[in-house]
Amino acid sequence: MKALGFRQANSWLHTWVGLLLAWLLYSIFLTGTLSFFQSEITLWMKPELHGSQPDANTPLRALQAMQRLAPNAEQWNIVLPGERDSVIEASWTEPGQKEGKSLTLDAATGEPLQARETRGGQFLYRFHFELFNIPYPFGRWIVCIATMFMFVAIVSGVIVHKKIFKEFFTFRPGKGQRSWLDAHNATSVLALPFHLMITYSGLLLFMYMLMPWGVESVYQGDVRQHIQELGLRSAPEAKPPVTATGVPLVDPAPLLQQAEQRWPRGIARITVSQPGTDKAWIEFHELGNAQLSESRHREPLRFDGVTGQPLPSPPRPDGGTSAAIYNLLTNLHLLRFASVELRWCFFLSGLLGAAMIATGLILWVSKRLPAQQGHTPFGSRLVQVLNVGAIAGLPIAIAAYFWANRLLPVAMAQRADWEIRSLFTAWALCLLHPLLRNHRRAWIEQLTLAALLYAGLPLFSFALPGSHLFATLAHGQWLVAGMDLTLWAFAALFGFTAWKLVKQPLATQTRPLRKVREAKEAPV
Repeated sequence: MKALGFRQANSWLHTWVGLLLAWLLYSIFLTGTLSFFQSEITLWMKPELHGSQPDANTPLRALQAMQRLAPNAEQWNIVLPGERDSVIEASWTEPGQKEGKSLTLDAATGEPLQARETRGGQFLYRFHFELFNIPYPFGRWIVCIATMFMFVAIVSGVIVHKKIFKEFFTFRPGKGQRSWLDAHNATSVLALPFHLMITYSGLLLFMYMLMPWGVESVYQGDVRQHIQELGLRSAPEAKPPVTATGVPLVDPAPLLQQAEQRWPRGIARITVSQPGTDKAWIEFHELGNAQLSESRHREPLRFDGVTGQPLPSPPRPDGGTSAAIYNLLTNLHLLRFASVELRWCFFLSGLLGAAMIATGLILWVSKRLPAQQGHTPFGSRLVQVLNVGAIAGLPIAIAAYFWANRLLPVAMAQRADWEIRSLFTAWALCLLHPLLRNHRRAWIEQLTLAALLYAGLPLFSFALPGSHLFATLAHGQWLVAGMDLTLWAFAALFGFTAWKLVKQPLATQTRPLRKVREAKEAPV
């Protein structure tokens, strides 16, 4: 057997490493991309919250509501509306109880809101890095292995491309394999820095699981202490003993005014410790995290809860260079620092990553089908079925998840679990469907179904008062309106793709490459 050259060896590596876990990587990439807007998805899936409209008095209203709802609590934790949410999330701990309580409050009135049970975008986020219900840590290990495969496929793909920039500007539509090759090259190169960053930083997030030996040897396995010394998490703060109760809380309005003057972007969170006692204090946290290299814990403002005098904040350890690098890469991966515009850039880059994997899978099949229509080898037929069920099936399954959120009874027991079961049921049916249908027809039917499902979701919202597009646009609810418009954009994309397949001549589906050299060197 003739030895392969360096580029030929990387081409072989790129092809097979990219294929083996490609369907899993596609699902990880797509759900991770949607997770960039997990808060917006969760809000959209709770139409009971769409009438909440924050204003300048929302922080004061939240504190007044907590004085009414939990006057004897040990601590209040209030998350205020921000750029990605429109309600108040309040939680507190009663004396002598380990489990806390939580409520969602209307930002305009401070009254409790009862939303339907759903895991919203949080389910997609957790599926992205632990595959939902697989016991810890096995799901995360599977994702880590798939991510390593992805990283190897990206690096080997860069090596294979001799003329990477020329190939990026080359697209030959209607040419069968050549078109898929050009599409794969373009989606790979256009967001290549993003692909490298998101893959490497994803591995870094699991570094304590992948390489635990350093922490185990220095800290005897106490990862919490290591994280605290790096400044990534604050140590639990000891509470001083209370000597008097029934002490009224200071008027928070002047304190809120000081915090708002210091932070023009607004206040993100309010913490009140031991309210109603002589040891009470109030702490404000700034909205947003504008610095890429900073940790999520920025210097708060703390005041005495009885006198209103400023108090020093507890010291936070400086982790040095290692903590700064870790913060840099994790903030990039999780987008803690990003504005709305940059979040959309990452979202589009993530979609390009999913398209890169999808076009690579389709190209793999296209290169190996016989030139004449006839018997399809078992391996190619298996990849065909998995391609349809994964590439078109997963968006259908996600649409089924959204439809279940709208159609299941609000008071249904285990409602959130049934939403998730709807997703996996629809996905299983999409994997079975290509077994019973012609490959081309299976693609057309699933893409058409996806287009109809996504187009219908915003239309169904007209049955929900205050949640349809006209109402959300009129009230400036861009978080909800943006979700509906994005669903229509996906519907248009799936519908256009299905229409192109219907119009495409069958011969171009399996047209072979004429240049043997190009077929051997083309990355998949």
